[in-house]
Amino acid sequence: MTEVADDRIFRKDELDRNEKENYEADDLIAGGNLKFISSIAKVPENADYLANNLSAEGKTPMFFSRGGEVIGVIAVADKIKKDGAIAVEELKNMGIKTIMLTGDNARTANAVALSAGIDTVIADVLPNEKEKVINDLKKEGKVIMVGDGINDAPALTSADVGIAIGAGTDIAIDAADVVLMKSNLTDLPAAIMLSRSTLRIIKQNLFWAFIYNVLGIPLAAGAFISALGWAMDPMYGAAAMSLSSFFVVMNALRLNLTNIYGKADKPKKTKKENKSMGKTIYIEGMMCAHCEARVKKALEGVSGVASATVSHEKGTAVVALSSPVENSALKAAVEAQDYTVTNIK
Repeated sequence: MTEVADDRIFRKDELDRNEKENYEADDLIAGGNLKFISSIAKVPENADYLANNLSAEGKTPMFFSRGGEVIGVIAVADKIKKDGAIAVEELKNMGIKTIMLTGDNARTANAVALSAGIDTVIADVLPNEKEKVINDLKKEGKVIMVGDGINDAPALTSADVGIAIGAGTDIAIDAADVVLMKSNLTDLPAAIMLSRSTLRIIKQNLFWAFIYNVLGIPLAAGAFISALGWAMDPMYGAAAMSLSSFFVVMNALRLNLTNIYGKADKPKKTKKENKSMGKTIYIEGMMCAHCEARVKKALEGVSGVASATVSHEKGTAVVALSSPVENSALKAAVEAQDYTVTNIK
């Protein structure tokens, strides 16, 4: 009985192997870039010409083959957000050099960079090579890395400052030092502007506090009485120290007056416009800021939605509309993210 069982197993393995070989030879379906498909399939003569033209338009060509023959080409492209070029321009005005680090081919990357106004392009970079590029750039100066994908996590960790988009992957958010909670790219130069203003005010406060102490403490202690005849009543000394603290606090409050957004931001809508062209969506299942970011990204992807303000604490999403949008479209966008819509007003 054992020999028969072993023989049957052997024959079944042989049958599976033969079927696999026949399948790989005749029915193998594969997809990838032109270089990859050329290694496993017969590529048409005009494939290079087609790939170059699509790449020049900022699109990434993906070739598909079956049984060793190319059966089609799909061109995909990321839609450049309107605020992307604005953010890049503001960064350049702040004296920051912009570099596009991508795994796309050079033609596609250059086309996208040209439309966004990016200074330098580093293309055809594999995920494990992004970290090396960041380390090389750090030799030239401080490096800020902005990303939202799994492949960006090592580079975000290696940069002097890693910034993740709130709507990005959990790994990217965990690896970053700073998280932009909205999907608005103009928040990036705004964050840098805010950090610069904060650091400048800290330096000012340290300077004035140091001056107050260097001059005030010896004067209050009577160190200048014998030499210059200067003396200070203890009551005035206490008042001077209080004035020092008051000065530092008031100087710090000047941060509230800092305009961290550029002039190119969207004009604010009036309350009347928001009331007539807006809806409130009541949502169940949101637990954290990451949930808010997912819902916000989904709603702002609906045609006709200008912006969305989401709160997991209130369980609501308030959308501002640039054109009429059906409730069913808003509900479908939210529930596609595995949350429940209970009402829309």
